[in-house]
Amino acid sequence: MANMAVTVGGSDAAPARRGGRNWVPYALLLPGLAFLALFYATPMVTLGSQSLQEGNVYDGYVLTGNFGIYPETISEYWPHLIRSLGYAATATVVGLILAYPLAYYMAQKAGRWKNIMLILVIAPFFTSFLIRTLAWRIILSDGGVVSDVVKGTGLTHVLNFLGLTQGETLLNSKFAVIAGLTYNFLPFMILPLFAALDRLDPRLMEAARDLYASPWETFRRVIWPLSLPGVVAGTLLTFIPAAGDYINSRLLGNTQTVMIGQVIDSLFLRVLDFPKAAALSFILLVLIVTLVGLYVRRAGTEELV
Repeated sequence: MANMAVTVGGSDAAPARRGGRNWVPYALLLPGLAFLALFYATPMVTLGSQSLQEGNVYDGYVLTGNFGIYPETISEYWPHLIRSLGYAATATVVGLILAYPLAYYMAQKAGRWKNIMLILVIAPFFTSFLIRTLAWRIILSDGGVVSDVVKGTGLTHVLNFLGLTQGETLLNSKFAVIAGLTYNFLPFMILPLFAALDRLDPRLMEAARDLYASPWETFRRVIWPLSLPGVVAGTLLTFIPAAGDYINSRLLGNTQTVMIGQVIDSLFLRVLDFPKAAALSFILLVLIVTLVGLYVRRAGTEELV
């Protein structure tokens, strides 16, 4: 009787499995897959096809399979590619240095001010990207507060030595472009870092202190490893759009700071060389995807790989 009771109880607790495959999860994927196919895969195929065409805007273009345009484009515009990646990497590193202490304070120390600080971080998004960049022309212009402080502290000599500026003018320089990139994409760095640091268990840091770990050891062995997913996400969200940006280089830079996004914009809308513009766009895409893939694999965070 006991065995019978167990058997009956077990049969009641385990509902009968329905035959056939459950198609609901696959059906839920269809809208997302359709969106990706329409707005990502199709433009990529079109862009790749356009890069292999020959002709002009007046007589039309014919698909000839001109793969030679890729080495030709790379040899012509490789300085702009390297410059764009360098500016984006510099802005990403500077953004990480600025964002990490702020995100840590917001997550662990701000208390009831946490939500207000989050709103202040997001507030720049309420203003147009173009307006924010134009504001930096005023901030960095000669006679402004920033320019006077930099000149008064002698930092212009340091910036000149690093090749970021020429003379005592901050505007229309490498420094201005990198500063604009850092500012405009800084919220993309802060928010993932905040999300990762906000999940930290304070008891782990207390345990590190109980084991006589110094503040530096606590950061290196506890805080930094646990915040690494936020670091990786923040650096990717900053580097990727910064590498293709052209607004900052156009409004804050000069002829020596032209980034690849500005070149693509010019080829598409002014020179009207669509195959070369498409090839350059495809090269930039492949380059960024390759670098991002290597970076994520090297970072080795389980949440992103």
